[in-house]
Amino acid sequence: MTTPRSLITHLRHVGIAAPDFAAASEFYRTTWGLTQVDEDGGIAFFGSPASPESYILRVRKDASKRLDLVAFGAANRADVDTLAERLAAGGVTLDRAPDTLGTPGGGYGFRFFDPDGRLIEVSSDVAERPARPLEPGESIPRKLSHVVFNSTDVPATKRFYEQLMGLRLSDWLADQMCFLRSGADHHILAIARGPHVSLNHISFEMRGIDEYMRGTGRLLRSGHDIVWGPGRHGPGDNTFSYFFDPNGNIMEYTTELETIPDEQTWVPRVFEINDENSDQWGTANPITEVMIPAQFNDPDQGLWTTSPV
Repeated sequence: MTTPRSLITHLRHVGIAAPDFAAASEFYRTTWGLTQVDEDGGIAFFGSPASPESYILRVRKDASKRLDLVAFGAANRADVDTLAERLAAGGVTLDRAPDTLGTPGGGYGFRFFDPDGRLIEVSSDVAERPARPLEPGESIPRKLSHVVFNSTDVPATKRFYEQLMGLRLSDWLADQMCFLRSGADHHILAIARGPHVSLNHISFEMRGIDEYMRGTGRLLRSGHDIVWGPGRHGPGDNTFSYFFDPNGNIMEYTTELETIPDEQTWVPRVFEINDENSDQWGTANPITEVMIPAQFNDPDQGLWTTSPV
């Protein structure tokens, strides 16, 4: 099947549910460096002063830890409708038909379940917030970089996002992980092989290397043990520092993600699993020490379940 034209422009935001809502909100607002832009009945919305997105992370109070949803952007209402029709024709379960959105920033969008049961949103015409360039030394996230899923069937999940969503393959890490893009950035979504369906991690891009290291240092000085890092990956060529949030989700600071120089001539590569491709610099602690079990996370409790917001 030919990959259709991508109607996805970018990764918009990720929503998670947190049993310890107060601790999670405090962590993202202070230690992690996001800006709380709204709150509504046990839901906190976080943005970045450098991002025009209405928000890039949503944290909802709930008894269960879960991934609520992942939201992607589309260029306009027509593309939203086209994508909804394509998915419905492909037998995909729609959770909400295209309509006006009631979340901060409004917009027009719909929701559906991917093959693993995650809730996905696609939207356009969301109101933007004023944005400014970050200053040198300003060690807060510039934008949401990418999200990584764990799947028990990586090839099937990959085919779905390619053939119905129009994302394009950038690279493989052996046969364990694939990296998918919608534009020039090496990936906005990666799918990793896991023992169960879960959230692997959420990544936030920093202004540059200095700001990335300053942010990493702030977490360490605040008493947060690093899960893995600092280092630089092979696939994507991006830096990494991984930390736990208060509810046991892995969050990443990154910067300098590779860009695809020529869409028409790009040939996906296959990287071997070895120390250099895990960390080109050799500065991170061994991946087997903490990161491998941590990245599997808990089995997602929200699969095939609508989000209340």
